[in-house]
Amino acid sequence: MTPPTLVLRRASPADVGALLALERDASLAALGHVFPADRFPYPEADVLARWHLVLADPDTVVEVADAADGSGGLVCMVAHDAHGTVRQLAVTPGRWGEGLGSAALRHAEAALAAAGHREARLWVLAENRRARSLYERHGWRPTGESQPAPWPPYPTEAGYARRLDA
Repeated sequence: MTPPTLVLRRASPADVGALLALERDASLAALGHVFPADRFPYPEADVLARWHLVLADPDTVVEVADAADGSGGLVCMVAHDAHGTVRQLAVTPGRWGEGLGSAALRHAEAALAAAGHREARLWVLAENRRARSLYERHGWRPTGESQPAPWPPYPTEAGYARRLDA
């Protein structure tokens, strides 16, 4: 399969609604077994507020790929920071399996390496098997660290790291 061409642009405050929609759709599709909607309704207001803070953070870069249909939607996003952390990666569920997540992850790794980081880190929900598989295919390895996620029901997050100079 030919890797997809992924055109990323820097997200702006005008993208908060599209970022919310992308994150919500991906989360509901991938994590319903962790956050059953009948018990844990998606926290739209909290997520929207977080996106405003993230986009205002000068240490964080959020890059997005626009939907080709001109709908104003996003097909992919990746966020990384000045501390060598991949903060978030999401692909719209209708595009899963096309290689967009891999392309966005490679992009973030290259940006972190170009910024001088020799190692990158990330946190992923331990029960997010799809994401963990993606990271592991790209050479990320569990660090053995874990922490509770900051939202109910406080599932476990697993730490991952990857050498960037190898």
